Amino acid sequence: MTERQAANARKERDRPWLMRTYAGHSTAEASNELYRRNLAKGQTGLSVAFDLPTQTGYDPDHILARGEVGRVGVPVSHVGDMRRLFQDIPLEQMNTSMTINATAMWLLALYQVVAEEQGADITKLQGTTQNDIVKEYLSRGTHVFPPGPSLRLTTDMIAYTVNHMPKWNPINICSYHLQEAGATPVQEIAYAMSTAIAVLDAVRDSGQVPQERMGDVVARISFFVNAGVRFIEEMCKMRAFTRIWDKVTKERYGIQDPKQRRFRYGVQVNSLGLTEAQPENNVQRIVLEMLAVTLSKDARARAVQLPAWNEALGLPRPWDQQWSLRIQQVLAHESDLLEYEDIFDGSHVIEAKVSALVEESLAEMERIQEMGGTMAAVESGYLKSQLVASHAERRARIEGGEEKIVGVNCFESTEPNPLTADLDTAIMTVDPAVEARVVAALQHWRDTRYQPPFNHPRPCKALEKLKEAAATDANLMEATLECARAGVTTGEWAGALREVFGEFRAPTGVSSAPVAIPAEEGSALSEVRRKVDLTARDLGVGKLRFLVGKPGLDGHSNGAEQIAVRARDAGFEVVYQGIRLTPEQIVDAALAEDVHAVGLSILSGSHAQLVPDVLERLRVAGATDIPVIAGGIIPNGDAEQLRAAGVAAVFTPKDFDITGIIGRIVDEIRKANKLDPLEVPA
Repeated sequence: MTERQAANARKERDRPWLMRTYAGHSTAEASNELYRRNLAKGQTGLSVAFDLPTQTGYDPDHILARGEVGRVGVPVSHVGDMRRLFQDIPLEQMNTSMTINATAMWLLALYQVVAEEQGADITKLQGTTQNDIVKEYLSRGTHVFPPGPSLRLTTDMIAYTVNHMPKWNPINICSYHLQEAGATPVQEIAYAMSTAIAVLDAVRDSGQVPQERMGDVVARISFFVNAGVRFIEEMCKMRAFTRIWDKVTKERYGIQDPKQRRFRYGVQVNSLGLTEAQPENNVQRIVLEMLAVTLSKDARARAVQLPAWNEALGLPRPWDQQWSLRIQQVLAHESDLLEYEDIFDGSHVIEAKVSALVEESLAEMERIQEMGGTMAAVESGYLKSQLVASHAERRARIEGGEEKIVGVNCFESTEPNPLTADLDTAIMTVDPAVEARVVAALQHWRDTRYQPPFNHPRPCKALEKLKEAAATDANLMEATLECARAGVTTGEWAGALREVFGEFRAPTGVSSAPVAIPAEEGSALSEVRRKVDLTARDLGVGKLRFLVGKPGLDGHSNGAEQIAVRARDAGFEVVYQGIRLTPEQIVDAALAEDVHAVGLSILSGSHAQLVPDVLERLRVAGATDIPVIAGGIIPNGDAEQLRAAGVAAVFTPKDFDITGIIGRIVDEIRKANKLDPLEVPA
């Protein structure tokens, strides 16, 4: 090739992927300002983070919402909030991703109503609702309804959008959180594909979409995946995903158009794989993980959002999010990545790895189908127990040094970090007064929604129609849109459906998880077992009892489950009732089970309110001899305040030695019961 030909070839660049940052916090007004700033910096799509009450169908003044309002996303309680969220942002010109699952239909209805108010043609609206409820049961915990009704909501949304919003992706099958919950690449592929099969089967069998339009359904199914730091394996995983999706859609659903069978996915790289120790190392992790989903042209992501380097410390600031956006822009616009065909075609190494992933994933998918499909595998607890076991094995490899994490279990010496010299300014904090303001605004909305300029019809009639529709097999989208236009709140919409569908508590997978680390003589776990047995004997009980609690709405239960499993393996009797409990419920369980320690796990930032509440309730009950241990993403200043309030110990992501944590818990039980410390053998 001549120089001129090479220059011409360089001009033929692929269009870059959509560039997003996952954002939203405090209030609709504050998030709107952030979105407009990010768009001005060159971001090409919006990715909306909703707070946990919005995701789980509660209004901000609900007891379970306390401490959670505006923490990990923006609170959206009604159409007025949605108006403010997208004020001066033309929705017809946007590509908006919304991370919302159990309440996806509700948020899409609010989005559509606001778009209509802007004068948009809803057939031109582009974007994605995440809306994959299966992974909520398995890993993220923002489910509300049982599997059957949840699948119905998804089916109704897909049918509605195919007919009325043809450019919208009504579901994005989400394997992202499966990886964070411990999934191997094979499990991530198999469980996500099995979920897609369950969804497509449900749409086909509902009769809402004729067979000749199933290609339109398949063409709007998107995926949201995770990319870890093993970027060769992750890239092969994406090629395997592409191959299996093409096979499934062609053979199972008869889709002949290759364009409709294309595997379309967005990605966020692994947030929970970022480290609190030496957090500057997270920058190169993020870059490597992004390469996994951009290097291979034939399996390149359609949209990418990157976490920030400091997410293991707390909420990233706008500057941190800008840094992550610039990482994408440098790769897309400065490198030559987009100038070439797929650079891995013909590689026998890559082909062998992809073929192995395809073969193993198809075998696991077949196992799930033999169980009755994904929903049956969720309800039986099979999928959850597999993930808990895989995660426990990975934790064991990290603790044993077999799997190395730089700055955590190797190369731990470090120079002082100027980025974190002042930890209080290295992250963004949400003003605690925000919650009170949001609750007051919600009350004002309820009091004035019938008055000018809104003049919404009274919501009770719309809610009754919703419940009537839910009791039949009618598509629920029209009744939901009527609720949105009537000024109904998020909690009212979800509450009406709770009355009809009920709620669901997913299996925890803890009791059935196998032992990950055998307590061999002389091992660290063997020593902790000895301490547990001696302490139980000193207290005159058969077994030490340990309650693991998840207060509030934070559903990221991976850490809590691993602590529970390791405590069980160390000889504790473990009480773990799953996610989404009030402080009152946790204390009642601690007293009823007569436990010797309480461990509270919170990743959402609500620890400052919920942990002291548990302490106060234990004090009032006269149970001050029960030590309380807190774990999660807890900034240093907050950790000091929790210890001052009476928390016995605080653990954060830098504390990767779970066996050591269990040993510390035993020490705190002895201290609380005025027992002498146990000598550690030489």
